[in-house]
Amino acid sequence: MTEYPNAPVPPPADAAEEQRIVAERNTRLARAGVARAEELLLKYYRLSSHEESFELLRDASQRFNLKLHTLAAGVVRLPAPEPTALRWVAGRPHGAPPPVPALHLDGTRPQSRGAVLDAALQRTLRITGTRMGNVQLVENRLLRMVRHTGLDQRFTDYFAFVDSGTTSCAQAAEEARQVTVKDVRSCDTFDERSRQVILQAGSRACHSVPLVSPKGAVVGMISAHHEQPLHELTTVQLAALERLGCEVGRWLLWHHNTVVVDALNQLHVRAAHRH
Repeated sequence: MTEYPNAPVPPPADAAEEQRIVAERNTRLARAGVARAEELLLKYYRLSSHEESFELLRDASQRFNLKLHTLAAGVVRLPAPEPTALRWVAGRPHGAPPPVPALHLDGTRPQSRGAVLDAALQRTLRITGTRMGNVQLVENRLLRMVRHTGLDQRFTDYFAFVDSGTTSCAQAAEEARQVTVKDVRSCDTFDERSRQVILQAGSRACHSVPLVSPKGAVVGMISAHHEQPLHELTTVQLAALERLGCEVGRWLLWHHNTVVVDALNQLHVRAAHRH
């Protein structure tokens, strides 16, 4: 994961100023991926305006029950479609979603990304024995928070987007390994502002678990936060979390290669037939 330009928050004058700066940063970064996708669609299909690009994205995201930013990230990530092709991406096998036994869902296979992420977060919290945590997905070279529980709004706003080098979850993503922070107060991984935001949320320790694809690429992160300093997790806990990270990462890759690709194929058909 590489650093995204201008992602850090500049020093605030006070709490209200910090809130304003964070909100502006989050709006800018949330919009950046969609704006980039709009630009690419303009180029690929010679559309007349950004509004036309946005309409294509919005309609496809609604039809396939995807977040707009998820579909936009797919546009940015995939190679350009062939102008005369019938599909944006051809030849991708569908198949059933892969099983995720690490989530302990009694044999059921969740069909939506939200259901998988919710179950993965709750399972991680049970394994590590805490009530606070969050899920982030890699999007446009950043970790974007998409799920959280037990954490205050200052925390979720401040860490809505994380780039490299400021947190333990960024370290875990860059090194593709689990990272434990036994005590936030004394850990040198965080800058001082990040440390204070974490402590104010009631977290004294945290453990981050990368979600990895079968080829080892980090596609997301689950972090568990603890109210007290943390000892080393046991070998059994670490193994269970690693298994969870691999299974959920594989499921997310399946979701991208099926649901997201289907949405892009439908977008391609609509865009190609406009001219």
